[in-house]
Amino acid sequence: MTRPLEGIRVLDLTVALSGPYGSLLLGGMGAEVIRVEAPGGSDLARTNPPFVGAEGIHFGAQRDGDVSLTNLNRGRNKKSITLDLKQPEGRALLLRLARECDVLIENMSEGTTAKLGVDYECVRAANPKIVYASIKAFGEPSPMPHLKGMDIIVQALSGIMEVTGERDGPPTRWGLPIADMVAPLYAVNGILGALIHRGRTGEGQQVMVSMLDCLASLLAEEHFDTMAGAGLPLRSGNFHDRLAPFGVYPASDGHVAIVAFSPDWFASLLDVLGRPELAEDPRYASRGARMQHAGDINALIAAWTCQRSADAVVRELLVERAVPCARVRTPREVLADPVLLQSGAVVRLAHPRLGDTEATGMGLPIRFSRTPSQFDQPAADLGSSNDEVYRTLLGLADDEIARLQAARTI
Repeated sequence: MTRPLEGIRVLDLTVALSGPYGSLLLGGMGAEVIRVEAPGGSDLARTNPPFVGAEGIHFGAQRDGDVSLTNLNRGRNKKSITLDLKQPEGRALLLRLARECDVLIENMSEGTTAKLGVDYECVRAANPKIVYASIKAFGEPSPMPHLKGMDIIVQALSGIMEVTGERDGPPTRWGLPIADMVAPLYAVNGILGALIHRGRTGEGQQVMVSMLDCLASLLAEEHFDTMAGAGLPLRSGNFHDRLAPFGVYPASDGHVAIVAFSPDWFASLLDVLGRPELAEDPRYASRGARMQHAGDINALIAAWTCQRSADAVVRELLVERAVPCARVRTPREVLADPVLLQSGAVVRLAHPRLGDTEATGMGLPIRFSRTPSQFDQPAADLGSSNDEVYRTLLGLADDEIARLQAARTI
């Protein structure tokens, strides 16, 4: 059975996380991804600890033969070639490759593609039908041209940090690199839309995604400007007062998440707490009133949950009364969950370097009813597809390949 993007060839000029995650998604859906790096490697993610080597997984200095677990995770379902784009002949080879590709995806720093001569206009001249996807931190041209687009910087500028954390605490970084991971989701959506457009019209185009734009778009969902104008606090920690009771509460052996904003759920929760009369109390009888008295409600719930185990709370609320409730799980529990492993949301990484050492990687959380999709090809060694791409795809002769290798062009 063919995969959804079977027959689509992607030229991958990405580094770090936001770009490689986007090309990983395309590869998982069946696209042929050709990842381009400079001879010797140009992605700093290759030097991210932990490393996998003869001694298994370790956090020490990288030694000969060691590979980064980061690269084993992000480099799956991709071919690897080396090419020096700073050399004129390297740029010419890239444009030849672009003529054979449907998509180019890049996330280089602002101005780098133009400096190298591989920006959209140059690539479009070589292949007018190509879909050229660019992921940038702040757009291009950037309103902050001297600022590097690291995930925490984008989070800070997006406002997301200001609405994350405890009410009386500082702004808080998300526990995941949310900017780096959301932007490629939008980029892949844009690529697929552009491919559909090309299928109808024959026209290629550039798809542009800004990490800051993506996070600002998410921020706008909650109408924080309206709430700030009403004097409501922006940060509410583990609680969402507009939907009170809605939050995370302490148990005797961990924490539980409880949602009981609907009238039936709230009545059932009050019954468990032994306070059914509060359902008629004007302070709690409506969602608007509960929002103003969320602190009192949360204190009542916490006083009850902290006397019970998380499993006991879940049993009394969810199992016996159908009030949404769940134990807060650890990352280790989630990554070992047989249901998630079965669905393919998370997978066991397979690579010769790993041997019997177990490591978990990102899965493809999209399931198609007729077309299989998953990250099922291990990360390729740097330049391992040079022969296939240069000799077979571009038709270069043996002596020409030898000359390019000697010149460190490839």
